[in-house]
Amino acid sequence: MLLLSLETSSPVCSVALHRIADGSLVGQSELRLDKSHSTHLTILIEQLLVNTGHQLADLAAVAVSDGPGSYTGLRIGAAAAKGLCFALDIPLVAVSTLKSLAAQVVVGTTWSENHLYCPMLDARRMEVYAAIYTHEGQEVLAPTPLLLDADTLAEQLAQHSVLFFGNGAAKFQALLGEHVHAGFLAGIEPSAVAVGQLAVAAYHRQEFQDVAYYEPFYLKEVYTTTPRT
Repeated sequence: MLLLSLETSSPVCSVALHRIADGSLVGQSELRLDKSHSTHLTILIEQLLVNTGHQLADLAAVAVSDGPGSYTGLRIGAAAAKGLCFALDIPLVAVSTLKSLAAQVVVGTTWSENHLYCPMLDARRMEVYAAIYTHEGQEVLAPTPLLLDADTLAEQLAQHSVLFFGNGAAKFQALLGEHVHAGFLAGIEPSAVAVGQLAVAAYHRQEFQDVAYYEPFYLKEVYTTTPRT
């Protein structure tokens, strides 16, 4: 029994397979090509299944990165996941993009209990989507849009060592400068592997989404404009 996970919330298009019984990773594949999700996601899924010697019938569930993140990317991931779940009659699992990003860092951090973890995703200009978690994944700050300045998260930084990462963290580092309680990690990108690891645990807890009505967690209302012509 396998779980397929999809991560499309950022410019990285990533897919992974995990065994549900023990959570072990079977395989992963990703592309770091901007705006490639719509044309490459299904190809990545097909190739991953072939390369690992499996087929769609072996899937017991599909997990998707729930957001926040790129509106278009999240829509593409959700559509693909819902289509597979509906066609195969299997459950859908949604995993917070920010929580899975934090989980990646916790695994690779020595003395992980000594820090709080703050993933930041770029939301353009001086805004980010951010949250804060403990090393056990407990929310200290729920996912929220943050307008950055030198005093952002001052209360948390006054009391705790906080690690910042994700494609929005560099903007905050430039504003904050040197801070004894702040650490910044470069090169941390959303990954379907982390999504899958959290999704396996959610599967065993039977935390499933309604396939017909599921929508990604955009965090902010999406605004569209009509051309003047």
